[in-house]
Amino acid sequence: MLKTVSVLLVSLLTLSACGWFGGGSQSDSAPVTAQSTNPLIPESTSIFSRNPDVSTSYAGRPIDTVSALNVDRVPGGAIIRATGIASVQGVFEAQLTPANPEELPEGGVLTYRLEGVHPANPRGIGTPATRQITVARYVSDSQLAGVRTIRVEAAQNARDARR
Repeated sequence: MLKTVSVLLVSLLTLSACGWFGGGSQSDSAPVTAQSTNPLIPESTSIFSRNPDVSTSYAGRPIDTVSALNVDRVPGGAIIRATGIASVQGVFEAQLTPANPEELPEGGVLTYRLEGVHPANPRGIGTPATRQITVARYVSDSQLAGVRTIRVEAAQNARDARR
């Protein structure tokens, strides 16, 4: 056993010394020029990246009703958590969509719409528990400056949380 290990060790040292695994060599490279893109971000796409040809517009529609609204203070801002009941089962990609693109308060009221993508072929209505959707959104302290009320709207009702 000791003889086998010794032979293997001597062989490994001999092979590594003769450069069988390849040694470093110097090659000529193109001069480095200023780039307009970030060199740390790869240009190739992966299977996980979105297809740039596909439109990124959100296809969500308002959820039927808002059943609960909570605003939890966290360091640096707040988390708005809304629970709603959809009109059908299978609603997905739900989110709180700002009422205006800048996500600015209007008259001290920061407004969001509770929306979700409805399935092409709904599976039925079912009980309210099977249609319940909960979503959350982080809002920073700078976005909350001047906000007295946070409002979440649905198709049939709205809920307010006041400071």
